[in-house]
Amino acid sequence: MNKKVVLGLSGGVDSALAAHLLQKQGYELYGLYMDIGTEGAKNDAVSAALSLGIPLEIRDTSEELEEKVCAPFVSAYLRGETPNPCVLCNRLVKFKVLCDHADEIGADFIATGHYARTINGALYKGHPENDQSYMLCRIKPRQLARLLLPLGEYSKNQVRALAHEFLVPAAEKPASMEICFIPDKDYAAYIEKRGVYPPEGNFVDERGRVLGRHRGIHRYTIGQRRGLNFSAGKRVYVSEIRPETNEIVLSEGEALMTGSMKVHDINWLIPQEGDFSAEVRVRHSKTQTQALISPKGNSAEVFFKRPVRAPTSGQTAVFYKDDLVLGGGFIV
Repeated sequence: MNKKVVLGLSGGVDSALAAHLLQKQGYELYGLYMDIGTEGAKNDAVSAALSLGIPLEIRDTSEELEEKVCAPFVSAYLRGETPNPCVLCNRLVKFKVLCDHADEIGADFIATGHYARTINGALYKGHPENDQSYMLCRIKPRQLARLLLPLGEYSKNQVRALAHEFLVPAAEKPASMEICFIPDKDYAAYIEKRGVYPPEGNFVDERGRVLGRHRGIHRYTIGQRRGLNFSAGKRVYVSEIRPETNEIVLSEGEALMTGSMKVHDINWLIPQEGDFSAEVRVRHSKTQTQALISPKGNSAEVFFKRPVRAPTSGQTAVFYKDDLVLGGGFIV
């Protein structure tokens, strides 16, 4: 194999330090910036490439992002789901574009600044403080086989310290936690700006009794409490979203706990035969729960050893054996 690698260069501290580490390891580095119209980030990527002394390809990915991530994101909310667009983007846009450019220039490897690890074509958790393996669970095996993740052993604080040591220009740039195409984190406003205005409807309890009016199902997600101010004096949470009747069911916290769920469209990185035990993560957090998984092709039933709170339709469930990622699919 050659030592050419195409790095996704965002202009942030993570990708810039990843570039420095790859150069120290002797790789021949080529930067790739995926342009979705964020001018400030593009300028930062150009500055980082100049500082590193590497070529930078700027590729307009706005159409791919719209078709494969943004439009499905809106559609999912209208179905009463809570999607995770980063999980979709990594597989369908980011790693596809990286591999395409690597093929064009004859590079064997691709790389990003994600906090996870790859070992012999398998995906593992990164540093416990900021592990991002959850977000990478749907990467295609052929993409994973080419992927280098130089930050996998580091914490965010260590990355900041190394960035200062190497005089990385983005060392003090704030971490980017929001969805790239919704920088203000106002998902409902984003949906409405696209000309989609889900109607108001009823809040109901588990018996169907009307409790009040909601402002559109796109403003709510399972487990949400914020903005639910009712005079009964009890804490209530969104426990179900019913797009077919435009109702949002409210209940006390116990109703959010469940012992089982179904997962579909699983991307198996380590194929499993028959029932098996694993730890399951149902959202991007550090919390995992031991479960028995009964796979049926690319679907599975999951039976938790102890109840979990609010696994949410449209979110991703990821299966782990210790630090090894077995695969991930979408919660039904």
